[in-house]
Amino acid sequence: MGIGSGIALIAIGAIVAFAVNVDLGGTVDLDLIGYILMIAGAVVFLISLVLVLRRRSTVTQQRVSTDPASGDQIATRRSTDNGDPLV
Repeated sequence: MGIGSGIALIAIGAIVAFAVNVDLGGTVDLDLIGYILMIAGAVVFLISLVLVLRRRSTVTQQRVSTDPASGDQIATRRSTDNGDPLV
């Protein structure tokens, strides 16, 4: 599930809780189901948001060294995703 699924659950829960006025004989409380859907949607949205922000973290390290034979500077660059430590 993603961010869109969380927003969809929140919207469906709000519709069920606030816009649907159907009496089902007391066996099912549609307001409670709507609130549960909205809470579940908020949880899914927050978890998806945290995972997306964590996935986009990148660590970049640049090292410049000098070749002893020629005196040229050599630049090396290394990137790792997800904050993995550089080896």
